[in-house]
Amino acid sequence: MKTTDIRIGSVYDLKVGRNTTPVRIMKAAEKGGWEAVGLATNKPVAIKSADRLVGPHNPKKTPTSAQGGKASPKSSKSTSQAKSANTAKRGPTSPKVKRASALDSAVRVLSEAKEPKTCKQMIETMAAKDYWKPSQGGKTPANTLYAAILKEINTKGKDSRFQKVGRGQFALAGK
Repeated sequence: MKTTDIRIGSVYDLKVGRNTTPVRIMKAAEKGGWEAVGLATNKPVAIKSADRLVGPHNPKKTPTSAQGGKASPKSSKSTSQAKSANTAKRGPTSPKVKRASALDSAVRVLSEAKEPKTCKQMIETMAAKDYWKPSQGGKTPANTLYAAILKEINTKGKDSRFQKVGRGQFALAGK
């Protein structure tokens, strides 16, 4: 809208995001713009630019007719039939195979080993025996495993599956 078209006391539709809300212009603001009151909320609104006003408020207009298009009600039957047609084409779903985590694989490696191992040794053994491989192809899986083992030791305490036995070496707890 243009600044010259706005009248004090009139009701206009104000753009708020993608929506519009009716406001009544109360007075001109001292620093430019207008002070208004939202009709839906009865709260004061500061309007700095006439660009935010869509036009005079007409309560009988619907949002679709305000844009000039006709509202075409979609049949819920047709959408539900389309959904059922899509699901009917699907075959039986197989349960997803859960991969062993690096920590679970580390427990397996340490249970088979006779002495404590470093994280690098555990990662090499896991990869060689095909227990676990990094899914993202990370550059430092040994560092990630080290952090995960330390986190388990710190959070679970005595209930942890691991124990630190030397610098960078871990064994199973109670072993």
